Amino acid sequence: MLFLLAAIFVGIVYRWISLERLQHFAPAEIKATPTLEPTPTRPPVITGKLDTAKLFNGITIHATVETPSGADATTERVDPESYVLDLKLQARLPSPNRTIEELAKVGPQLPALLPGLAATFSPDPVSPLFAELYNTKVKVLRENLVRLDLLLSRHNFYDCQTVLRLQHPQSHRKALLLQADMDVDDDGSDADRMPIGTGAPTNFKPFTSYKWPKKTPAPNPYLPATEDRLKRAEDEFALKTTTPERKRELRNAITQLRAEVTTLKKYSFLIGATDPYIVLPGSFTHGRDATKVGDYAVAIFGNTIYPAIVGDIGPNDIVGEASFRIAKEINPQSTPYNRPVSDLKVTYLIFPGTADTPFGPPDLDKLQVRCEALVTEIGGATVPLHHWENIIPPPPTPPPTPSPTPTPTATSTPMVAPTSTSSPALSPSTSPSASPSAAFAFPIQSPGVTATASPTR
Repeated sequence: MLFLLAAIFVGIVYRWISLERLQHFAPAEIKATPTLEPTPTRPPVITGKLDTAKLFNGITIHATVETPSGADATTERVDPESYVLDLKLQARLPSPNRTIEELAKVGPQLPALLPGLAATFSPDPVSPLFAELYNTKVKVLRENLVRLDLLLSRHNFYDCQTVLRLQHPQSHRKALLLQADMDVDDDGSDADRMPIGTGAPTNFKPFTSYKWPKKTPAPNPYLPATEDRLKRAEDEFALKTTTPERKRELRNAITQLRAEVTTLKKYSFLIGATDPYIVLPGSFTHGRDATKVGDYAVAIFGNTIYPAIVGDIGPNDIVGEASFRIAKEINPQSTPYNRPVSDLKVTYLIFPGTADTPFGPPDLDKLQVRCEALVTEIGGATVPLHHWENIIPPPPTPPPTPSPTPTPTATSTPMVAPTSTSSPALSPSTSPSASPSAAFAFPIQSPGVTATASPTR
């Protein structure tokens, strides 16, 4: 019996020593196993692509944690009302500017630039489009409240100071006035005027609402990329391993991409980098004060009045957007990601019912004449309107038909013609190789440049 008790005691001591050694020599990951020590009371780290600076951009956050007494943990775990996050977003609705004096607080130069503008105000000039715009913003907030990453920022919620409907008492010319900021629209393409693309920033679209039938067979520079996306979507849709949910998404994408391919093959569009136009919300194209694509407009900032047209239709909840051409003229530091004016200091005047049909490539001289006449009909301006220069380089000059050359005699040297770079036989390829003047922002090299530059070097 004593021997048996001694054996049990030795076994217990040996087991205890073995466990102590295991804990002493265990690696870091084993030692990091849960212990009885209390965990710190801090929220867990949120992983994934979550940009909190963007998530709460301009939104003031008031966060509190309430801990009323409850039942046991087993009961509370299954009760959906025991662990609740209440989301309440408070957004004050702004009041619109109504008088020329209130407009002057934002744009002090406006009364002096347009001295007849005050006469166009009615006793109640605010357009219903202003209330409709902010009703749409509130609707979007409610729809996306559980998706904080989709909420409008403070900047985009308060992007419109006023929307006024004006009419001159003598000429009866109507105008829609907006006071807003200015974001950048860099959309659009036209292979007839510019066979190369100007880049594809985020959210870029190669088309605009203002379009017209193509006039040349030149392919749109963004057509190959669109066709490639269409093919990849069709190939994925045809795979047997594609899930039904994914097939529904692909079916919608394929329908849209096919429509885009057809549109790019058939039409030309404005080019954000070269054409002066503004963008209006889709809701502004309906109702009593509706404006349409192609209507003439002016954008006023500082002491300058910029002629433009309504060239594109944007989202219903955002106001204040102009083409990259206008943005760059106002602020040379503008990019598709950097707006030229962040404050609500840009005044847009749109003249409803003035669009010229059929649509076609912009005529900048005609644009200036029409805008000058329309501004005159609302009392005139004290400064000349900004003059837009055409910065699209002309197409290469087609090579002239070579004239017949006399048949070389037997005494002529056969090596003379190939070695002479000034030979008349090479003039057709060298004539279009001259670079466009410095006024052109997007020079396009003709094929002749590539052909002659290599031998010269």
